[in-house]
Amino acid sequence: MRAFYALLLCLFALVAHAKHVVQNWDVTYVTTNRGLNQTPKRGIGVNGKLPLPVVEAELGDTLVLNVRNSLDTPTSLHSHGLFQRGTNYYDGVAMTTECSIAPGTNFTYYTKIEQAGTFWIHGHTHEHNFDGLRTPLIIHDPKDPNQVEKEFLFAAEDWWPITFQESLAILMQPHGPGNPYTSPPYTLINGVNGSLVEPLHFEPGKTYKIRLVSMMSLPLWEFVIDDHELMVVEVDGVATKPKAVSVVRLAPGQRVAVLVTAKPNKSMNYQYHMTTFGDYLPLIPGVYPQQINSTVVYTANAPVFVPHAIPSEPFDELSIEALEYMPVMAADRSLFFNATYGFSPDDVAYESFNLVAYSSPKVPSMFSALTTGEMSLNPITYGPSTNAQVLKYGEVVEMVYWSATRIPHPQHLHGHAFQVIEKGHIGDVTGESRRRVPEKGFSPMMRDTVMVYSGEYVIVRFKADNPGAWIMHCHFDWHIGQGLNMLFISAPQLMQKTLSVPKSVVDQCARQGIPVSGNVVGHNSFNIDGAPKPPELIINRFY
Repeated sequence: MRAFYALLLCLFALVAHAKHVVQNWDVTYVTTNRGLNQTPKRGIGVNGKLPLPVVEAELGDTLVLNVRNSLDTPTSLHSHGLFQRGTNYYDGVAMTTECSIAPGTNFTYYTKIEQAGTFWIHGHTHEHNFDGLRTPLIIHDPKDPNQVEKEFLFAAEDWWPITFQESLAILMQPHGPGNPYTSPPYTLINGVNGSLVEPLHFEPGKTYKIRLVSMMSLPLWEFVIDDHELMVVEVDGVATKPKAVSVVRLAPGQRVAVLVTAKPNKSMNYQYHMTTFGDYLPLIPGVYPQQINSTVVYTANAPVFVPHAIPSEPFDELSIEALEYMPVMAADRSLFFNATYGFSPDDVAYESFNLVAYSSPKVPSMFSALTTGEMSLNPITYGPSTNAQVLKYGEVVEMVYWSATRIPHPQHLHGHAFQVIEKGHIGDVTGESRRRVPEKGFSPMMRDTVMVYSGEYVIVRFKADNPGAWIMHCHFDWHIGQGLNMLFISAPQLMQKTLSVPKSVVDQCARQGIPVSGNVVGHNSFNIDGAPKPPELIINRFY
C-alpha cells in the first residue's frame, strides 16, 4: 500500500510540474532591413516585430501556440524536430497535414512536449521561413545529466532584401533561371546584425552549454572557439555520447549542442568565430564567406589568444554515437532518392526526387489516408506529384540519398529521426571513399536533417513507428519551392483507427473550400483525373 501511495505522489508531482507554455502570436507583415545595409523588404514577423521571441519549455509541458493570421495569404507553423506522435495534424505542413491558417482567422497548435533538446519553429506555407517566420525552440530536461553554469544560444539566419516569392520567380522564370544573388543576403545571429554579437563571459573551470541552431535558408555555417574543445552532446534533439571536436558545421535545419569547459585561469581572453559559406555559392566578398567574430572574456584587459588558423571541416556523423544504445537497425526495405535538377519543356527549372517534382494535392494527404479505407495503401491515392511511399507500421526503411548535381542538399524528414549509416562518393568504383558505421557494438547517431554533399551519397535508416503523413524535403527553401519534396504515408490503416482530427483543423479547410475526404482530388475511388501532374523534366547534367 505504501508503494501504491508513493506511486500516486510521484504521478501527482509529475502532473503538477507539467505546465502549459502559451504563446500568443499575431503573424503580421513587418517592413524592415533587420539593421543591415540593405533596402527594407516586407518580412513576416509576430505581433508586429522581428525577430520572433525564443520559445522555451520543459519536458512534459504542453506548448500552446495561439496563432492569428493577419497576412493576406494562408500560413502555418512547423515545430521542426518534434515528432508529433498522435498529433500528425499539428505538424504544420500545408496540404499534407492541414489546409494552413486562412487569412484573418485564428488557430491553435497544441503540442505535448515528449522530447528534450534544441529545435525550432518556422513557417511551412509558401516558405514563410525565408521571410523571417522562424525562431528557436529550446526544450529543457530537468534531469539533464549535463549540469552547466550557464547556457548560450546562437541561432543563425540569412536575411535577403527580396522576398521568397520574388526570388523563386527569378529562379523559375521561363527560358532559364535568373540570378537572385544580385540582391545578396547577410547573416543574422539571434535576430540581429552578426557584427553586433555580444562577448561570452567565462569563469575559470566552469562548464557551459552552447546551443547552435541553423535557421538558414541556403548557406552552411561553422562555429569555433579558439583553443577550446567543443564537446558534442546533442544533435538534432537527440542526445549523443560526448564527442570532442574543434569546429561544428551546420547545414540549414540542423542543430547541435556542445559543452565547453573554460580554461583553469584568467591569463588570456579568446575569440569565437561564426563563418557563413558554401562552395556551391557564388563568391561575394563579405557575404560568401562572411566571418563574424567576438570575444570570450575571462577578465578585462587580458591579451587575446591568436590562433595559427581557424579550423574548418565537415561534421563527422559516422564517428558520433547516440547516448541511448541502439545498434544498426536491419533494413526491411530500401528506397533510392536521386536529387535531380532539370528543365520542363518551356525551360522552367525544377528540383526533384527521381525526376518527380512535387506539387501539392487538392486534398491534404493526411485526410486522404484517413478517409479512403484500403485505397489508402495504394500510393496513387495521393497523386503522382507527391511521389508518395506507403509504409508498414514498424518496418525499418533504408534511404539512399544521392546528389549527382553540383548542389548539395540538407534532407529533412518530418516525424522521425534516422540513423546515419554510410557515406561515400558516387563515382567511386573502388570503394576507397566508403565509410560505414560498425555493425556491432556501436549506436549510430540519429538526426532528422542530413547534408548530402555534391557528388556524394548518404545512407540512413529509420523505423516507421509514427503513423501519419510525413513530408521529406530538402531544407534549402528554394529547393522546397522548386519541388524537392516527397511524402511518406506511415501505417494508414492504423491512422484510421487511432487519429482523431480536431474540429479546428477541419474548419480551416472549410473556410478555404478545401475538401477533407477522398483521394488526391477528393474522389472515393482510384479516379485521379484533375490531379496535379509533375512536369516532364530534362536533366541538366551540368548543374
